[in-house]
Amino acid sequence: MLIHACISSHGFGHGSRTASVLSELAALKPDWRLVLSTGLPEAFLTLSMGDVPFALRPCRWDVGVIQADALGADADATLTALERLEEELPALVEREARWLEAQRQPVLVLGDVPPAAALLAQRLGVPLVWLASFGWDAIHAPMGPPFQAWADRHRQLYAQGDLLLHCPLSLPMDWGLPEVRLGLTSSRPRLDLERLARELALPPDRERVVLVSFGGLGMAIDPALLARWPEHVFIGPEPLLATAANGRCLPAGVRPLDLMPLAGRLITKPGYSSFCEAFGQGVGIHLVHRTGFAEAPVLEEDLRNHGWHRLLSQEAFRQGDWQLDQPLEPPRLGPLPVDGASTAARAIVSLLEGRSALPMGSGFRI
Repeated sequence: MLIHACISSHGFGHGSRTASVLSELAALKPDWRLVLSTGLPEAFLTLSMGDVPFALRPCRWDVGVIQADALGADADATLTALERLEEELPALVEREARWLEAQRQPVLVLGDVPPAAALLAQRLGVPLVWLASFGWDAIHAPMGPPFQAWADRHRQLYAQGDLLLHCPLSLPMDWGLPEVRLGLTSSRPRLDLERLARELALPPDRERVVLVSFGGLGMAIDPALLARWPEHVFIGPEPLLATAANGRCLPAGVRPLDLMPLAGRLITKPGYSSFCEAFGQGVGIHLVHRTGFAEAPVLEEDLRNHGWHRLLSQEAFRQGDWQLDQPLEPPRLGPLPVDGASTAARAIVSLLEGRSALPMGSGFRI
């Protein structure tokens, strides 16, 4: 069996989520072949998959939302990119379909969550499973009348799936599909924590270690702001952090997730995979408000409901007013289940093996 994962190039969160599910799937079915079809960087995918073998097909299946930075959206550039992609998709679908046919293996297409994955599955006549906390229909529709036709088209394609692996922290996905409700989807930390703490000279008090991570686009931070919090150590992927006495740059080969058991708090934007990882590792989130992206207010509300947190305005973030001396606000509703990746993997196996019933408690419904 060949699992062909069409992964959005919009952000690293889609890749992290898919990697968590495919890693669980590889443990269940080590003889199945995993192919990642995406425009995400190979180095990121290799780090996310760990020792799980996979093949890479560099493809850009969707646009998502073009961003000026980690906190802002560019509607005009997004429309232009959607039009350009529409012209390129027929050739892309045909190229990938011919490659898959040449493999001479049964195929399942897993989409997270480019609508065009449906075109590939339709061309091949193979099963299609969506792994999603939102579809681009729900993101593009609120961006104004010029996006309505695109949102309608996305929704039509999503309705062609065989199964929706319905992630938590989600927007409405009324696609008329059978679905499995998932818990949090996250991989696990993989590194020796004592060695990592020693190499980075981190304090033993977890509450003094602050992870700063804004996804693939990153976010420029004035390292002078770290001086406002001399009792804390800040670590993240931005090299400028290391220019401050209490700053560290995340070493190559270390994911933010790998550091989370050593950190008490995370400064970040609204992001599905970051939330899943932080919730699962007991890290408090200091959330910087984001505008122009329909998922952001939903995630902010879910953070209030399910995670320890504090909320920051963009102005407060840029001025260094990060509220690290304040207690975290408790969740209003309590934690979410953490078994989403394993539940998703079992659901894929069940679908392909033709069983009518999934494991008890999986949330499967028709």
